Amino acid sequence: MREGGQSRYAFKRPVGTRRVTDFTAHGRCVTTDDIPEISRRETKLHPRDRLPYSPITRRPPLRLPDGVRLVVWPLLALEEWDLARPMARMVISPPQGQPQMPDLPNWSWHEYGMRVGFWRLKKMLEQLDISPTVTLNAKVCETYPQVIEACMTNGWELNAHSYDQVPMHKLDDQRAIINKSMDIIETFSGKRPRGWFGPGLTQTLETPDFLSEAGVEYIGDWVLDDEPVTLKTKHRPLVALPYNFEIHDIVMMALQHHPSDMMYRRAMDYFDCLYAESVERPKIMSIACHPYLSGSPHRTRYVRQAFEEILSHKGVVAWDGAKILDWYLTQTGTASA
Repeated sequence: MREGGQSRYAFKRPVGTRRVTDFTAHGRCVTTDDIPEISRRETKLHPRDRLPYSPITRRPPLRLPDGVRLVVWPLLALEEWDLARPMARMVISPPQGQPQMPDLPNWSWHEYGMRVGFWRLKKMLEQLDISPTVTLNAKVCETYPQVIEACMTNGWELNAHSYDQVPMHKLDDQRAIINKSMDIIETFSGKRPRGWFGPGLTQTLETPDFLSEAGVEYIGDWVLDDEPVTLKTKHRPLVALPYNFEIHDIVMMALQHHPSDMMYRRAMDYFDCLYAESVERPKIMSIACHPYLSGSPHRTRYVRQAFEEILSHKGVVAWDGAKILDWYLTQTGTASA
């Protein structure tokens, strides 16, 4: 620091540029006023720099097609649990409570979902004429190809969910894994994914930039609105579609340990509120399922019951993420030609 407390890197901010605040590893608040131009370009963006705060009540309402007032976004997550690592979730702890490697009991719990639970949910979705967004670890194309082929046969949207179930914070090279995931799914299916969910919805401050650079058009990781919103990145804008932790089988069943019928009861309470509000502005309601949870025999009936009852209401439709994205882009005037 110079005399008077002025930074030795002090410079005048050019007219028309914003002052961006960041934090060092030691928690010291710094701004772009404190660092040279070359470092300023590397400043990590806080989420509010990507998406300024905007009260939903002060925005012009979006418009769904005539007769539609609420969109249900069904999601089916397909994951790869590497037996060489700790499991992503645990349904049973070992004697003395110390996790062991390999964790075969919990690995096999997830494996049931891929061998049996997926096919049970697939049949249910087909009977209800629902086409979900399928968010998948790209490695699932290699370890469970029959599952992905069945999704493709049904015309279900494939959405990237990284390579396998490892948090983004633990990856040595996020950019490489994102591109690898997108490339594998594109090679297998013939179509590059348009959407992305991080494992456990994890992101670092740089992740949106890497995703946009790789061609991702929308994410479901930001659980902060009832409507799609557009995020700034260093490349193309990225749309965050409305997702929630409330109608989500991991949250309800694996973390909060609710009884099986809670999926139906909570989904209906959530829907009743959004449906009433949808008179004034459209609403989007996601429902997230994992085969090892929602595909269990004691839960599937309640998932089906929730979908059936919600979709029986006037003006309610089920769309996948790509269709929601395309609708939103037409609303904002940014749809591709």
